[in-house]
Parts: sequence; C-alpha cells; structure tokens
Amino acid sequence: MMEEPRIPARSLPESHFEVGVIVARRRLKGPWASHAWLPIAVLPAAPAAAPWTRLSEDDDGETFFAGAYDVSLHPAETSHYRDNLVMDPPKLWILLREDGEGCSVAAVTADPYEGEAMAEGNGEVVEAVPMPRELQAKVMAFVEAFHVERRFEKRKRDRADPEALARGGLGGQGRRER
Repeated sequence: MMEEPRIPARSLPESHFEVGVIVARRRLKGPWASHAWLPIAVLPAAPAAAPWTRLSEDDDGETFFAGAYDVSLHPAETSHYRDNLVMDPPKLWILLREDGEGCSVAAVTADPYEGEAMAEGNGEVVEAVPMPRELQAKVMAFVEAFHVERRFEKRKRDRADPEALARGGLGGQGRRER
C-alpha cells in the first residue's frame, strides 16, 4: 500500500492575543468626585511587571500598568474587524469597571460595534485607544483567513390579505364568538 504525500497544513492565525493595558487615575477638582479612571494605551505584549504597577505620577494623577488581558477574535465578526482596520488609526476598546477601592479591566475588544455597545453601560468607562501595528497585523491576518463576503439580500414583506383583515383576523381566522 502506497502512502499519499502529506500536504503541509496552512497555519491559521491566532484567534486571541494578549495585550498589556495602561490606565490613568486623573485627579479631579470637582465637589462630586476626587478622581477618574481612564484607559490610555495598550501594549502589544504584557511586560513582566505585576498588575497595577505604578508607572508614573505627577500633579494631574498617576499612570498604572493594569495587567495583561485577552482579546478574542471570532470568525463571524470579521467584517467588524475590517471596519476597524480602515479607521485612522485602528483601535481597541477597553471597558473599565470601578469598584469601591479602584477599578478593574472588564473587557478589551477589537470589534467597534461591541465597543459601542459596551459604552451604553452605567457607571462604566469605555475608551478607544490606538491599536499597535503588531496587533493590527494579527487582526488583519485573522480577517484574511476567515472573512467570507456575504451578499446583502433585502427581504420582501408579505402583503397583507385585505379579505382576512375584513373578517377581523389575520391568516384567515374568523371572529371569535363572545
């Protein structure tokens, strides 16, 4: 029995990658709050620093390395990622959730529509930050590997049946007896 030659499998791009998130704690001068948290950047790879390591401090506030977080990519959302990649610059959306002591990073996404939906939450901070070039290349490779162009088809409405409406019901059902 002769063995067939083996065709090397094409390596698929990663469906998720890790980023390092940088956040700032800005001092406020208003009577209702003393500070505000704001995502300001992502790193293409997480450094060896511990989460919530202070990076800098000045009169306006402090900057922290919040930690490493996963960004997941899904084949059904490649058109969303493609829309993101044509922005100038492409972005990642970061969701911060404040708790009693500070804040935590709840999500990081490359999907602009998911980022927009996250912004509708109460008491949460969502900010779009520039996506580093290394991550843009990963997202582009994912889109090229999995995107399938779908043709838009406008659905046609069913026409109402005037006879059924005259009988007082839909779908040919008559009036109910009282």
